[in-house]
This record gives sequence, structure tokens and C-alpha cells, in this order.
Amino acid sequence: MNSKLKDPNIDFLFKAILELKTMDECYDFFEDLCTITELKSISQRIVVAHMLSEKRVYSDIVKETGASTATISRVNRSLNYGNDGYECVFERLKNK
Repeated sequence: MNSKLKDPNIDFLFKAILELKTMDECYDFFEDLCTITELKSISQRIVVAHMLSEKRVYSDIVKETGASTATISRVNRSLNYGNDGYECVFERLKNK
């Protein structure tokens, strides 16, 4: 984990998220926690990451998600040089 990110407040957030058990609980929690814009932005990033991990091209991703090429590039950088968090989640989702 990135030591710059490690923080007691973030730990508390992640522990709270890990307590959620249903999709409805997730919707309720994240609607309380985030603005609609923040949540749409976060969800767009994970969809972009998933599409990139499937080797989709930027033009298709822009067309299907509405994400800017700058956002796609940032997400791609995370996929290539990040902590493999996206891949961990995608692998688990694939196995369900």
C-alpha cells in the first residue's frame, strides 16, 4: 500500500466499506457519503479500467463511457504502474 495514502481516517472508511453486505446497503452508504457527481466519476473510472484491462481502445471507451482521454490515460497509468488493485477486484469478480 502507498504509505502516503495510509491514514487512520482512510482506514476507518475502508473498514466501514468492508462491513457492507448487500447492493442496497452499498447504494445507501455511498449515496450518503458521496455526491452523485463523485459517485458517477468513481464508477466511470472502474468501468474504464475494466475496459482497458480487456484491451479495448480509447475511442471505444470514450464512446461508451463518455470519459475524457485524460481520464482514460490516468486510469491506464494506474493499471500499468499502480498497486494492482483493479486487477485484484476484476479477477475476483470474474470468479463469481
